[in-house]
Amino acid sequence: MGVDMIGDLRRTNHRRSIRLKGYDYARAGAYFITACTQGRACLFGDIAGEEMRLNDAGCIVVAAWNDLPAHYAGIVLDEFVVMPNHIHGIVTIVANTVGAGLKPAPTPCESAPARSPRLSEIVRAFKTFSARRINASRGAAGTPVWQRNYYEHIIRDDESLNCIRQYIIDNPAQWAMDHENPANVGADGNYDRITGANSGDVGAGLKPAPTNPAGGSHGG
Repeated sequence: MGVDMIGDLRRTNHRRSIRLKGYDYARAGAYFITACTQGRACLFGDIAGEEMRLNDAGCIVVAAWNDLPAHYAGIVLDEFVVMPNHIHGIVTIVANTVGAGLKPAPTPCESAPARSPRLSEIVRAFKTFSARRINASRGAAGTPVWQRNYYEHIIRDDESLNCIRQYIIDNPAQWAMDHENPANVGADGNYDRITGANSGDVGAGLKPAPTNPAGGSHGG
């Protein structure tokens, strides 16, 4: 199962989402996400041999990812990699938190409903923070950095979690076969094949223990 799962991840494209209709994406659990640059532009560095060499923009992306728990107390970061034109990462939503998100915490006299941040909110913040800093560094305010959409996969169990972790770690070494590599434009893919999943895979109650609670990049 593990070998087939990794093969499916390598063959898929990262342009189409398979959001589950009616699924609560603030639900505790682990999520695999992929976000691609606008037009697949290689903005974040290059691959040398089997390692990712981050440029300044790539380093900004790593910093924005690692900074997410400072804004969202209800998440834990797991494996993460920056590639030349996309990122892969695992986010675990661990619990309901009061006033989660970017708003100030309520004062003792105020009340706020307990909630966890939604996955879309987390990804949007990551993309906004990183794009703003990248554009400030290159004097290009308002220039699109990321595609509007992103891909997410609900991780169903520990076996899937460990296979996806390994896929993320190995991603730089597999760049030549990566569907997002501009040299491979024209290859076809289907996210429904990822990890053998379909739109009914929800991973009820999954609360995996990440190997790297602080998050980090394996991008070189």
